[in-house]
Amino acid sequence: TNWPIVVVHVSVGDSRSVGSARHTATMSLLERIKEIEEEMARTQKNKATAKHLGMLKAKHAKLKRELIEGSSKSGGGGGADAFEVRRTGDVRVGFVGFPSVGKSTLLNKLTNTFSEVGAYEFTTLTCVPGVMYYKGAKVQLLDLPGIIEGAKDGKGRGRQVISSAKTCDLIFIVLDALKPLGHKKIIENELEGFGIRLNKQPPKLSFRKKDKGGLAFSYMGPGKATHLDHDTVRTILDEYKIHNADVILREDCTADQLIDVIEGNRVYTPCLYVLNKIDAITIEELDVLDSLPHCVPISANHMWNLDGLLARAWTYMRLVRIYTKPKGEIPDYSAPVVLKEGKATVGDFCDAIHKSIRKNFHYANVWGRSVQHSPQRVGLTHVLCDEDLVQLVKRSG
Repeated sequence: TNWPIVVVHVSVGDSRSVGSARHTATMSLLERIKEIEEEMARTQKNKATAKHLGMLKAKHAKLKRELIEGSSKSGGGGGADAFEVRRTGDVRVGFVGFPSVGKSTLLNKLTNTFSEVGAYEFTTLTCVPGVMYYKGAKVQLLDLPGIIEGAKDGKGRGRQVISSAKTCDLIFIVLDALKPLGHKKIIENELEGFGIRLNKQPPKLSFRKKDKGGLAFSYMGPGKATHLDHDTVRTILDEYKIHNADVILREDCTADQLIDVIEGNRVYTPCLYVLNKIDAITIEELDVLDSLPHCVPISANHMWNLDGLLARAWTYMRLVRIYTKPKGEIPDYSAPVVLKEGKATVGDFCDAIHKSIRKNFHYANVWGRSVQHSPQRVGLTHVLCDEDLVQLVKRSG
């Protein structure tokens, strides 16, 4: 029997062309970003060039956002989605650093979690979480894979690492004590490029878009504004196609800070530089490194100064522990309710226990540093201090 022959043409060009187009678009963005960076480096910084520099910085920020959002939509290994690790505990600490600087060893020493340790690079290939308890607080630690220079532009799994770091309340940048300053600058540049501002506070700057009325710019801070004026602000806003807005400065803000506020996706995260492997350097070198701001020298392998690291980290976490005292019973010091500074009112304390408590709340008796005499009757807006003792009284009926 002669069976008919069916010829099926399979085209793989479409999928290849889509991937090729994405790659070309990414390379084009990177080239444009590089050109702007080179032009900013060439341009002298003075009053005459302030408008031009402001425009370049705004273009640079827009292109970086396009690059990050484009990689997130395209998916794949270079995507900007963070590692999926469920948040637990009162505070999250992320370990960021180059490969083989001792992040996994540090995690293993601080917790009983096993993260593979090796003398070769890229031992940790995914995010390894661990948990420790310190001063009554439950702390989640994330051992993130080592990043390389160019991580923010998609090299390695850099964007996933940095996206995960963005979810942390505190970042440990783990550095090799033999080459700390070079690595420190590179990692800072990678995190800054992804919108993470280390050891900085949000600028005291108010920005509000409106429907009409043009640009209203005012400075209400001390002294004079030396970085921004009406024309520079207008140039930056024109780049974003914003023509009607109110901009109020309450401090001497820079063009970069204004762009951060306009972009609206920046995070301000405290950071400690953990200088590991101090057993390999001299006492004189250690004295120099110890004098650097936000730095803690340790040896994870020998467990040197880990107590000092945790004590320093505690001050950066800015946690507030509140103990409960049921009526007619002794205080419970075993399991404090842990809040964060700035969100530590009696109302926040009630919400942390259960959302329904506010409905029946009458008043609270407080013992501790937040009151003038102990106990003192307070309301929901009273701000609590670390290690205060609280007794809640419900409304009768």
